[in-house]
Amino acid sequence: MARIAVIPGDGAGIEVIDAALPLLEQLNQVHGLGLSFERFEFGAERYLKTGEALPPGQIDIFRRDFDAILFGAVGDPRVKGQVHAREILLGLRFGLDLYVNFRPCRLLADRLSPLKGKGRKEIDFVVFRENTEGQYNGLGGVFKKGTPDELAISEEINTRKGVERVIRAAFAWAKRNQKTRVAMADKNNAIPAHELWLRTFKEVAAEYPEIEAKHFYVDNLAMQLVLQPESFQVIVTTNLFGDILTDIGAGLTGGLGLAASANLNPDSTPLFEPVHGSAPDIAGKGIVNPFAALLTSALMLRELGHEAPAAKLESAVQQAVEQGQCTRDVGGTLSTQEAVAAVAKLMNDAR
Repeated sequence: MARIAVIPGDGAGIEVIDAALPLLEQLNQVHGLGLSFERFEFGAERYLKTGEALPPGQIDIFRRDFDAILFGAVGDPRVKGQVHAREILLGLRFGLDLYVNFRPCRLLADRLSPLKGKGRKEIDFVVFRENTEGQYNGLGGVFKKGTPDELAISEEINTRKGVERVIRAAFAWAKRNQKTRVAMADKNNAIPAHELWLRTFKEVAAEYPEIEAKHFYVDNLAMQLVLQPESFQVIVTTNLFGDILTDIGAGLTGGLGLAASANLNPDSTPLFEPVHGSAPDIAGKGIVNPFAALLTSALMLRELGHEAPAAKLESAVQQAVEQGQCTRDVGGTLSTQEAVAAVAKLMNDAR
C-alpha cells in the first residue's frame, strides 16, 4: 500500500488534479496498485482565511507517513507577493530536501515542434535541475528601498554536497536508461563559484567512462538546444539555469501544458508537479490542458515501481496528442474533461 498526499492548490492546479485523479483511480483498480489518496486543501483559500500556508509539523507528516505527493499548482492574485505559494512549494522542496528537479523534455508529435526539420527523433532529453540551493533560498534583500541609493542583493549558494549529489543522480539515471551523453551547464567564466560545478562534474564523469560528458556555458547550451536539440540526452545544471533551460525544453515540446516534473530524493517523500502554474487567466474555463498532470502522474507511478501502468498512461497521452484529441493549446478542440476522457478511452482500448 502506498499513501499519496494530494495537494490541488489553486486555480488550474485544482482543475487538472480533479481531472487526473479518476484516471489514477482507474489504473489503481485495474492493475491492483494498492494506492490510497488523501487530499490536503493547502492553497490561497486556506491562507486567506487562516494566514497559514502549511500547518506546523506538516512536512514531517509527509516525510513520515506518505510515499509521494501529487501537487497541482499554487498562485493566486489575491495573495500579495504570492507568499503562500513560496511557503508551500519551496517549503516542501527544501523541507523534504528534494534536491533533484527532474524534467523530461520529449516531443510527443512532430507538428508541435517549433523547429524546422526537428521532430520526435531529435527532441528527447531530460534535465536534472539542482533544486535546493542556488539563488532560490531567499538569502539577500533590499536596503534603502525606493531611494536613489537602493541596494538589492541576492546570494547564490553552492555546496560540494549539493552539487555532487545532483550530478551523480544525472549520471546514474543516464547509465540506468542506456543514455550515452551527459551535458553540464554553468557559467564559471563569469561566476567564479561555478568552478565547483565544473570540477565536480569532471570528477564524477571519470567514474562513468562509457558516458560522454560535455561541459557548456549555459548561454551556449541554450543556443544549442534550439540549433541541435538532438545533441542532448541528459542535462544537469544549477537551480536558476535549470529553471530557464526547462522552459526552453517546454517550448520545444509543445508548451507548459505538456510539461511534467518530479522533485526527488531517494531518502525522502517525492513530490510530483505539472509545471504550468495556477494559470489564473484561464482557470475555471474548462480549457486547461490536463496532459501535464497525467504525464506527471506517470512519473509518480514509475517512481513507485509501477512501470507498466506508467508506460500505458504515457502512451495513451501521446496517442491523444497525435490524434488531435487534446485541448486547444496543442491543436485540439476538447475541454479539460474531454481530453482526459479521450486518454481513458485509449487506455481501455489498449487492454
